[in-house]
Amino acid sequence: MAQRFEAPNGPSVEELGLDSERTLNPYVTGTSVIGLKYKDGIILAADTGGSYGSTLRYKSVERIKPIGKHSLIGASGEISDFQEILKYLDELIIYDNMWDDGNSLGPKEVHNYLNRVMYNRRNKFNPLWNSLVLGGVKNGQKYLGVVNMIGTHFEDNHVATGFGNHLARPILRAEWHADLSFEEAVKLVEKCLLVLLYRDRSAINKFQIAKITEEGVTIHPTYSLKTFWGFSAFQNPAKGAEGSW
Repeated sequence: MAQRFEAPNGPSVEELGLDSERTLNPYVTGTSVIGLKYKDGIILAADTGGSYGSTLRYKSVERIKPIGKHSLIGASGEISDFQEILKYLDELIIYDNMWDDGNSLGPKEVHNYLNRVMYNRRNKFNPLWNSLVLGGVKNGQKYLGVVNMIGTHFEDNHVATGFGNHLARPILRAEWHADLSFEEAVKLVEKCLLVLLYRDRSAINKFQIAKITEEGVTIHPTYSLKTFWGFSAFQNPAKGAEGSW
């Protein structure tokens, strides 16, 4: 539901003949994003589902995008707010390029910018309903961070948003190490994605994986994973949960 509001100084938007709105509740949303460092760079992964409420309405929503020369961003949450964030980042990168000073914004700078944007919007009680994963490589230094809709942010060797924060992080803590090859990193990410597919009702079996190294960004075509639904726990999911529905 969207709420109309007045400009702090001057006439209201209604008096100006405008119809300005803010997001009070997310409508079309994307679920978990997983990110981790590997030997040569950063890998991000997410499915391409867009849920309209509890309905998986859209099947080809790309939620991983390159930012400038050195960064990748992945987003959970409201898709339209993510599109707004991409506009902000486009303006930031264009402004930075206008200086033509031979330097360019790295992932740490972009992440710090996003931290300020998310916290600023939260303080205006008009948050952007997203959790963002920002990864990149610059001057041989790998960077991976996350920020949520109220501006809480941190860096780590592996991160996840949404359901992935509960289901994928334990797997990553147990199996991640700094010398992962790209192939090993993909296998680890796919293991997490498969667990999320089984347990997250908003996940779909259509995934996008992207990597960033010193050589640049590669966003791979979408693909599906082989699944098995014959587990005994799936046959009678309420077994052992007396009193539940």
